[in-house]
Amino acid sequence: MALIALAADKGSPGVTTAAVALAAVWPRRVLLAEADPAGGDLVYRSVAAHGGPLDPNLGLLSLAATARRGLVAEQVWDHVQPMSGGLDVLVGLGTSEQAAGLSGLWGTLGRAFAGLGESPRGAADVIADCGRIGAESPTPELLADASVVLLVSGTEPEHIARVRDRAAALSANLHGGYQHHGGAHLGMPLIGVLLVAEPSGAARIAGQVNSMLLQAQVGAQVVGTIARDPVGAAQLAGRKGGRLDKTLLIRSARKVVQDLYRQYGAAWLRGPVPGAGP
Repeated sequence: MALIALAADKGSPGVTTAAVALAAVWPRRVLLAEADPAGGDLVYRSVAAHGGPLDPNLGLLSLAATARRGLVAEQVWDHVQPMSGGLDVLVGLGTSEQAAGLSGLWGTLGRAFAGLGESPRGAADVIADCGRIGAESPTPELLADASVVLLVSGTEPEHIARVRDRAAALSANLHGGYQHHGGAHLGMPLIGVLLVAEPSGAARIAGQVNSMLLQAQVGAQVVGTIARDPVGAAQLAGRKGGRLDKTLLIRSARKVVQDLYRQYGAAWLRGPVPGAGP
């Protein structure tokens, strides 16, 4: 089982939407964890399985209190809530000020997430929304235990420049300064770039960005694109009705998941490669 961490640099939108979309189409049991030090959004925009609001007091903050006394992976389930639709979620912090209570615990949480595949209460992959990361962010301690880190980026020139520089800094942090040559020797955890792009021309721009990353030798490569789809995002958040599975957002998320399994499943996931979805 695997810990899949999503993060972004300054100005890059869509981390939470991308994380929820990937979790919604994940082919095995999955836990969506809001691990953004700036605070989570799902408690404000999602509905619990019982039809009421999610409990803001049950989630990452309550798990952190447990972690101070020692933490084993299966204890994570004591702080999880089911959302409407059946997706399990670990609700994030209410405010950025609460992040001080997690000081020194991000690594412990990362190890627990990565070890959730061995939980007697049900093995699961974890998709962690880590929000924006930078030089002062504490979440690289969590990222060290990820199987893959996906840097979410827009396609504007400033976004591409920032994700290139962030990938280089993250690679140096996680891979010990290893010098990468081309795409043949990517370190672990894998660092991938997930572009949020207009559906038309997405493949072309993904190829261009991937070539730039390989030429820059930053130890990262493009793993796919998520459609910039405001209508699909509104449906995913429950603000709009309609067939969510037919939206460009979900269709693109499904392809990203299939490609991740197909390309990297043998390296960081145990279990069969899923077939193509509808």
